[in-house]
Amino acid sequence: MKVGFIGLGNMGSGMAANLVKAGHDVTAYNRTPSRVQPLVARGAHAASQVADACHGEVVITMLADDNAVEGVVFGEKGVLASLSNGAIHISMSTISVALSEKLEAAHTKAGQRYVSAPVFGRPQAAAEAKLFIAAAGPSDTIRKCMPLFEAMGQKIFVLGEKAPSANLVKLSGNFLIASVIESLGEALALVGKAGIDRHQYIDLLTSSLFAAPIYKTYGGLLADGKFTPAGFVAPLGLKDVRLTLAAAENLRVPMPVASLLRDRLLRLIATGGAELDWSALGSLAAKDAGLQN
Repeated sequence: MKVGFIGLGNMGSGMAANLVKAGHDVTAYNRTPSRVQPLVARGAHAASQVADACHGEVVITMLADDNAVEGVVFGEKGVLASLSNGAIHISMSTISVALSEKLEAAHTKAGQRYVSAPVFGRPQAAAEAKLFIAAAGPSDTIRKCMPLFEAMGQKIFVLGEKAPSANLVKLSGNFLIASVIESLGEALALVGKAGIDRHQYIDLLTSSLFAAPIYKTYGGLLADGKFTPAGFVAPLGLKDVRLTLAAAENLRVPMPVASLLRDRLLRLIATGGAELDWSALGSLAAKDAGLQN
């Protein structure tokens, strides 16, 4: 397929590379042009502006936050103004439910098609085409997008015809990941202060009670105290928890743990953790306990 790809950050660069590897005709745009060159070396085309990436059947956006997506989609010569009638915008960014609703309405009005397909997985999973993709949108449009999803992910979950559903699921998943990080950090602080080896403790947990990838990945990072280079920086984690709380407020669903996580992430960032991986959230409990992390 002829595909535009906008956003070549830690995640997008690997995702776009896998589309090229699968034989798709990819035209890529990034705000920092140098990020496009490795992809061009693999066979992609470089776009000098957003509009240049919007001349195919599909354009994919993989951007940091609502502001970035709104700027790219609604800006002058942006996605909305440049996509042809019937073309598809796949938003794979982690954005608010409210913005997804706005995008869905705007593309429908313009005679275009919209699919929301945020992903679960860190940069290594993106590079290895092992993402889990949560997709929602019109069923015929989802079917057309499947070859693209299959090139980027190991499993695709279709969550219905309402695109914002996928965004709500993604936000709820990131809320759960943050909850795991915080609870692991507290447990590690508890056993660490008693002199128990943290690596042995994580090995025990992930070999028995919590033999799940999320515990193994974040437990390992916390035991090592390794928070750089960041696969997902703390401010993005704070953004996702904040968007979860906004969706919860709109649906009138109390989420007291999410409120706690917001404050903990805010503390991490306020005390110098803005460039750290969001797994550093789990290190706060050790500091509170007077331990050297």
